[in-house]
Amino acid sequence: MSFRFAAKAAFVVACAVAFPTHASDTLTLRDAFQRVADTHPELRLFGPRRDALEAELDRASLRPALFGGVEVENVLGSGAASGVSGAEVTLTLASVLERGGKLDARRVLAQSRIDTLAVEREGRRLDLLAEVARRYLAVVAAQHQGAIARMDIDQRDRTVTAARRRHEAGASPEAVVLTAEAAAARARLELARAAQAEIAARQHLAALWGERSPTFQVAGGDPLALPEIADFAELAAWLQRTPELAQFVDEQRVREARLQFARSEATPDLNWQVGVRRMSDDNDFGLVGSVSIPFGTRGRAQPGIRAAQAELAGLEIEREAAGLSLYSTLAEAHGHFEVARLETQRLEEDVLPRLARAEAAAATAYRAGAASHLEWASLQAEHTAARIQQLRAALEAQRALIEIQRLTGQAFVADTAAEGKAGVTP
Repeated sequence: MSFRFAAKAAFVVACAVAFPTHASDTLTLRDAFQRVADTHPELRLFGPRRDALEAELDRASLRPALFGGVEVENVLGSGAASGVSGAEVTLTLASVLERGGKLDARRVLAQSRIDTLAVEREGRRLDLLAEVARRYLAVVAAQHQGAIARMDIDQRDRTVTAARRRHEAGASPEAVVLTAEAAAARARLELARAAQAEIAARQHLAALWGERSPTFQVAGGDPLALPEIADFAELAAWLQRTPELAQFVDEQRVREARLQFARSEATPDLNWQVGVRRMSDDNDFGLVGSVSIPFGTRGRAQPGIRAAQAELAGLEIEREAAGLSLYSTLAEAHGHFEVARLETQRLEEDVLPRLARAEAAAATAYRAGAASHLEWASLQAEHTAARIQQLRAALEAQRALIEIQRLTGQAFVADTAAEGKAGVTP
């Protein structure tokens, strides 16, 4: 079975899939992806976070508030100002006239944070779906370990039968029979271990969507089927479009918006006030007004501007460091995949067929009395060990493939024809 990810910005499920609800139902990898995409709290959390950022955008779009006021003069004093008969009342309206593009700078900053959230969510979803593929692969691995154990049991049972016949014929001691039975018992132990490992891996998989007592069966697949992938240079080119690096593009917009906002703070705002005053002497009315501007605004804004400039300048260094780290990880994963794939293929083409023929020849020779039990049992053990080695190599290649596809966001294999049998590869 091959594990693939949908390309670039999103994992797209081609059609709706009903979730298994009974023990007889099977869970494909597509099902597991859909469950995590729909229910995982880390992904659902982005909804409230976006709502909060949109509220911040609405607040950033507000203009300065208007202030209404009442001023009373010449009251409760002495002489002509005693009491309230000589009071002068002024009704005022005041606000701040923002200058330097502060309103637009706030809007751009708030909107850029919303845009960054989408890329951040996509990157997190890629990570989660990669984890789904790894845990699904663990279940499949346990299934194949059980299959190898069953083949080993069949081999060992044949050895026990042959050893008993020779013992009954007086051609071999009872110790040979007991040794063969012990080997068969050990093979059954490996089968029990594989069954328990499958249960644990299935629970680990179900934990991703919060299911505590999973009853589904995993569709499975063939981990030995490894695809051809692009060469490393092409993979490295795809790496430039990964969400982990795409985040830096949006982060640059955020930091540029912060710098613009910091620069807008250098332009002083005007505080204005207008009003109507009632004169106490003749009950006449007059207009009053005032304008004030703070001094030293440019100097006070300089530390914020320098900080924003430093953050923007450091972003390219951060991106370069992240790019080197991702490139190194990709190179390591690509190397592991190629080595493991080569090992899997060579074992399949060169080693396992020869061991199978050797084991069959040893079985024939043992029954004819031309070979010892030790020779036959050793070949059986070596044959089983080679199958286990092949499975481990294939699993290492599959894990490396999952990592490559998580990094590049590219799909290497599309196997929809086998969906009913082996599920849909990510």
